[in-house]
Amino acid sequence: MPAIARNADLDIGEVRTRYPFKTSILLLLGRLADRAALVDDGSLSTPRETLFDLLMRRFDVFQQYREGVLTVLRSLPFDPPLAVILGLATMDSMNWIAAAAGIETSGLQGALRIQGVTAIWTYTLRAWEKDESEDLGTTMAVLEQGLDRAERMGLFPTTSQPALDSPADSSGTGGETDAGFVE
Repeated sequence: MPAIARNADLDIGEVRTRYPFKTSILLLLGRLADRAALVDDGSLSTPRETLFDLLMRRFDVFQQYREGVLTVLRSLPFDPPLAVILGLATMDSMNWIAAAAGIETSGLQGALRIQGVTAIWTYTLRAWEKDESEDLGTTMAVLEQGLDRAERMGLFPTTSQPALDSPADSSGTGGETDAGFVE
């Protein structure tokens, strides 16, 4: 970190105070990406459309720091503690993103939905790594593919499709209790 501070013409003491670890800088980038994604622009869409917009906003921030982000991604296999920390931070980010998109995130089914959103993000991130176009067309196409799969799996319930956490027996013949459990 001292070499980075010197190269950037920054006071080493100030850098140490603000960013005690390299990980601090990476976590800050994640928060910046979340802040950009979670700006309420007043547009009301379906959860799927909103999720697409929120995730692409995160990529827009990552794109500004592309070389650094790519360097970090390439180093993750060789730095397991960093991979764990960034993995947990990503899960937290995807929780916020999913909730902002109108996807229910509470309970066991909510945890599964967060896992689904995280899988979509990771799948798309792999495409973003290789997408060198300015418009990120390949990244957007891969994100659409991931959202299509998630939709088929019930991540975005519609009125004709039961939600992931609907009771298994909705016919009323299964003797449900107040908590929705079958006796």
